Amino acid sequence: MRIFSGIQPTGRKHLGNYLGAIRGYVEGQERGEGIYCIVDLHALTAGPDPNELRRSVYDTAAILIAAGLDPERCILFRQSDVREHTELCWLLCNVASFGELSRMTQFKEKSEQHRQFVSSGLFFYPVLQAADILAYQTDEVPVGEDQKQHIELTREIAQRFNSRFGQTFALPVHRIPPVGARIMDLQDPRKRMSTTASTEQGAVYILDDAAIIRRKFKGAVTDSGKEIVRGADKPGISNLIDIAAAARGVPPEAIEKEFADAAGYGSFKEAVGEAVVELLRPVRERYEQIRPDEEAVDALLSRGADKARAIASPTVAVAREQMGIGPVRPR
Repeated sequence: MRIFSGIQPTGRKHLGNYLGAIRGYVEGQERGEGIYCIVDLHALTAGPDPNELRRSVYDTAAILIAAGLDPERCILFRQSDVREHTELCWLLCNVASFGELSRMTQFKEKSEQHRQFVSSGLFFYPVLQAADILAYQTDEVPVGEDQKQHIELTREIAQRFNSRFGQTFALPVHRIPPVGARIMDLQDPRKRMSTTASTEQGAVYILDDAAIIRRKFKGAVTDSGKEIVRGADKPGISNLIDIAAAARGVPPEAIEKEFADAAGYGSFKEAVGEAVVELLRPVRERYEQIRPDEEAVDALLSRGADKARAIASPTVAVAREQMGIGPVRPR
């Protein structure tokens, strides 16, 4: 089982990133060969400040290691250090259709937000993501629910390539966590928690200290009534139940049962906040130990890139040959 996923280095990582993706990366080390990529090339589509982008790569790497990724048991690297990603992206651009890319939900949403300038990089983002995945003959991609459409496109591109040029790529499947795949904003529980769209009070960040986390949950928006049950008419409480379940590692039904006799929402919100504090405490403490030593983090990423290149390079060489690029390699 080969598992691959990439994570953006831009922006502060929040609880939704941790529960929907990062925790799945760590769990993947137990199930197969984990390959995890900090996608700094993808981050360019947001137009970040160059110095801030470099700092964010180190921030993200330190968070991943603090959360439990072990560079001795998985491959962790910086996307731009493995040039096979960009070469394969161009090859696959000639297999993906304009219509498919135009229909990508994230492209439509982000192009609406940035009408003055929509970069072509944003349009081709899903193709680079497909190249990231297919270069490693990936079996499984742990992602949040918002990335499901991109994985489906990756499979379509791989199938089309294999049909036209011969069997080259494995067909990956997505793996979405059963609990915690879609964490919502604490102040607007009908919207996903987001680095860019959430307010400071609406998002809980991995590196928030305990007092800040408790305060954000204390001020979380709830619903009418006082029953602690999930329902379409109770988005605030449903979100808090899902967060508590994911933080404690129990089914949502267990949370509903535990708080069935609660007098109101106040004590429940405090309990959810405390569960998240305890969930994130060891990550924050380890991060503070790891992050200051950028040379050590850089060395880990460089070693990971060497390992990643050894896997990706043969795949890209086959894809080139299948498409007629370069000389035929001796058999």
